[in-house]
Amino acid sequence: MAAEQPAAADKKVKSDTSEDNTLLIIKQQNNGLSELDTPAAVSIVNGDDVRDSKPQVNLSESLTAVPGLQVQNRQNYSQDLQLSVRGFGSSSTYGVSGVRIYVDGIPATMPDGQGQTSNIDLSSVDKIEVLRGPFSALYGNASGGVVNVETQSGTQPTTLTAGTYFGSYGSFRNSVKASGATGDGTHAGDVNYEISASRFTTQGFRDHSSARKNLGNGKLGVRLDDRSTLTLMFNSVSVDAGDPGGLTESEWKANPSQSPRADQYNTNKSIDQTQVGLRYQREMTDNDQLSIMTYKGERHTTQYQSIPLSAQLNPAHSGGVIVLERRYQGIDTRWTHNDQIGSVPFTVIGGLDYETMTERRQGFENYNVVDGYTEYGVKGDQRRNEKNTMWNLDPYLQTSWKLTPRWTLDAGVRYSTVSFDSKDYYITQGNGDDSGSTRYHKALPMGSLSYALTPAWNLYASAGRGFETPTINQLSYRPDGASGLNINLKPSTSNTVEFGSKTRIGYGLLTAAVFQTDTDNDLAVATSSGGRTSYVNAGKTRRRGLELSLDQQFASDWRLRMAWTLLDATYRNDVCGTSSCSAADVTPAGNKLPGIARNSAYASLGWAPPEGFHAGTDIRYMSDIQANDDNTAQAPAYTIVSANAGYRLNWRSNWSLDLFTRVDNLFDRHYVGSVIVNESNGRYFEPAPGRNWGGGATLTYTFE
Repeated sequence: MAAEQPAAADKKVKSDTSEDNTLLIIKQQNNGLSELDTPAAVSIVNGDDVRDSKPQVNLSESLTAVPGLQVQNRQNYSQDLQLSVRGFGSSSTYGVSGVRIYVDGIPATMPDGQGQTSNIDLSSVDKIEVLRGPFSALYGNASGGVVNVETQSGTQPTTLTAGTYFGSYGSFRNSVKASGATGDGTHAGDVNYEISASRFTTQGFRDHSSARKNLGNGKLGVRLDDRSTLTLMFNSVSVDAGDPGGLTESEWKANPSQSPRADQYNTNKSIDQTQVGLRYQREMTDNDQLSIMTYKGERHTTQYQSIPLSAQLNPAHSGGVIVLERRYQGIDTRWTHNDQIGSVPFTVIGGLDYETMTERRQGFENYNVVDGYTEYGVKGDQRRNEKNTMWNLDPYLQTSWKLTPRWTLDAGVRYSTVSFDSKDYYITQGNGDDSGSTRYHKALPMGSLSYALTPAWNLYASAGRGFETPTINQLSYRPDGASGLNINLKPSTSNTVEFGSKTRIGYGLLTAAVFQTDTDNDLAVATSSGGRTSYVNAGKTRRRGLELSLDQQFASDWRLRMAWTLLDATYRNDVCGTSSCSAADVTPAGNKLPGIARNSAYASLGWAPPEGFHAGTDIRYMSDIQANDDNTAQAPAYTIVSANAGYRLNWRSNWSLDLFTRVDNLFDRHYVGSVIVNESNGRYFEPAPGRNWGGGATLTYTFE
């Protein structure tokens, strides 16, 4: 977690700074977002920490220092990272669920709650805010937390940057970036811009895990007049990646790099996504501000799976090739009013958020039979054809009251409506009509009371309700294998109570948070086999935890970061995911939730002067992780160490060069990077690489 420096705490946010619809907006507008003053478990990672001596490929490189957040690199670019907050999202078989992700105010999470991180350009990141606990309820359809990414806005002078990285397994990343501005942003006609592009390729640690990723990102801001700004945002990403799949325990121990089924079925995935957003902000009066954010995007996905012929002979099976076309758009309109009653200043925010997505989902056989010979890994006959439509409409109201110089009250409520409709166009003998629709409603209140013991020490207590609907994929299949949507799935509802303390120690920050989250109708994996994962409401679950972090800068150029998370996540009642519910099928109350580490810890020490040699090392510990509800299979605990060193050179006031090298998994530990929860064939394990190395350079030229 990046410690906030005193100068940053007093810094006012510029009018074109990206904002999102939570009570954190109040903190941004009044004081600049502050880890110390915000009455919530929030961690801020600044862009320099994201890029410093790192490949700049995955969020897993820089978010491991955030307590309460578990981010696992699957070593599988076709399935994205496995990211969870306080245990929510740990059972996602691909992508991110249970956690809302935003990039410059544009949701990277669809209305159904399914998100992805592939479009985040790490070379352009200004900061990443990770919000955990009750405040995250005000983002709507997310139970665990929020990851909010803000990219840089151009400033004077004009700067050109070129970067390169190369490492083990034939990995290369090359990038370019240009940023600048005309004027200082305070006069009509002033323009700022930042444009970046990158290409990443790798052969992959595992067999059949090569990947190619092209990414472009742009932001253009214009000062329209002395009271309003307009910001245009553009993002495009293209990914082609092999899918090595999971391994059984015996396969993992025998050869972690193998992929015994991928070559036969040519498992792979291609993604193409383009989106554009427009944000208008205006100061209507000295006390009132209007913000309108609108966006539109398209995402195309084709995936080849390792599903055997025997499974696809079932006429109700959807095949081994998935083709998706998604179109999404939304608008968030918000009014902010600052005022004072007597000696009590307050802020009120009211808004309306609307998001919609239309998905055309098709399925095809992944084989052809010619002259009695079966060829896999090719697109065959159609087996699925449906149109899914989702939308959500969420009015929200937020307020913050400075009751006394020491006491602050924050409160808010969001009323979330999520609608899902599916029309089935593939109806044959043995494959019935899978059409259906459902709608969910939930009021999401929260409140927080904070007390400043001293200007450098704050205490807070907060409570709130979270809400997580089933995603389109979770609704797609029924546990009993019958036709039709899994329409009996209910949204999960979580009630969280949290207490926290934040203390500034010199140029550092010490934070602590203790929480309990009780969830009704939690979503859990019922079966995962033949490329199809079905879900069930698990009844009641409980998550209790403690999060500690320290970010301390000392002796001018030294920095120490430490984080520890204790998370006890268990079922509170017996759970059955099958239609028979025999004794062997029941998960007993008290079992641990799969995919979640009970203990995780991180520590790093770095020496980073502005120029010359720099170096650092970090250590990460993860306790064992249950791979299934029965708690009969586990990914063992592990501890890994990484080290980096480099040299920064500045000359002629215009040029700067940063060279670095790093070694990850320094002691060559044999461990599992992530697990596929409840995989019915016992292929739970996605191995992590052994000792691997990398190096890179960043060259910057500034026009003076």
